[in-house]
Amino acid sequence: MKKAFLLLAVVLMALPVAVFANGADEDGSIVIGANIYSFADNFMNGVMKPELERYAAEKGAVIEIVDSEGQQAKLNDQIDVFITKGVDVLAINLVDPASASSVIEKAKRAGIPLVLFNKEATEAGVMGTYDKVWYVGTNSAESGIIQGEMMVADWLNNPEWDKNGDGVVQYVMLKGEPGHPDAEARTLESVKAFTRAGIDVEQLALEADPNWSTQHGNDKMQAWLSSSFGDDIELVICNNDGMAFGAINALKTAGVVIPLYGVDALDQALTHIAEGEMNGTVLNDGVNQSRATLDLAINAAQGVDVTEGTIWTIENNETKAVRVPYVPVTPENYQDFR
Repeated sequence: MKKAFLLLAVVLMALPVAVFANGADEDGSIVIGANIYSFADNFMNGVMKPELERYAAEKGAVIEIVDSEGQQAKLNDQIDVFITKGVDVLAINLVDPASASSVIEKAKRAGIPLVLFNKEATEAGVMGTYDKVWYVGTNSAESGIIQGEMMVADWLNNPEWDKNGDGVVQYVMLKGEPGHPDAEARTLESVKAFTRAGIDVEQLALEADPNWSTQHGNDKMQAWLSSSFGDDIELVICNNDGMAFGAINALKTAGVVIPLYGVDALDQALTHIAEGEMNGTVLNDGVNQSRATLDLAINAAQGVDVTEGTIWTIENNETKAVRVPYVPVTPENYQDFR
């Protein structure tokens, strides 16, 4: 009798652990372990994180989102914790796109589906190493192309922007995070749009910032305006709106007006466009990236085709990616995005 009682006690003690290990919430909801590479990022923390939380609640899922603070090692540890907790699926925003293989291997060993989002793996063939990994994001080059085409059209329509009349665009650029696929592609493609149109360009300065921050944009723009080439700047290219906001602050403080463009179409950017302080931006559709991420994650956790019952399509078997398109935002259409 005593042995039977002890056995029953052991079984009862094990039950809550078993339920937790299966990842299910008390009401049977799908449990998603997620991260944002850095809460300091205006776009990721201000757009994607709240939509991930809102949409998870709408879909009846439970999501825990942690801040990786720009450290891949910290993210790796956070994934280990999620695996130990027994989450049903991982939704991971890589800190270092070149470290995707280690993240995928962790998920594969644990047998947990994985959706990478917003930062695409840069390691060749890595998405083919696990049958339960997918990616949700954008075509990085597309944002730079759209931004570049906007700038070219406006440059041609405003000949007075060429302050020294030399036919060359003298520009400065706030790049963003070195090595980030979006930062690298936007840097290349936005300028390439001018050369494709037969317009010469001259880069006066370029500055990277791992945090894509407003403060960085302000500080660099102030420094550039007071430099030896400050009076020669004819165009400010910003690879995100957060840095653009800082540049705008610096320009306003100095009482200087220079054409300026960003990427993301954050709410504040629309206000700057309305007030004539920003000439254009590109909608980085974080809302639909968040929804696609969760749609795929929930389907994967349920063991059905990840696009079943959704509006999303997988690009191909190699990238295993859902691409959310960018959209140009100009003084003519900005009110559509309010």
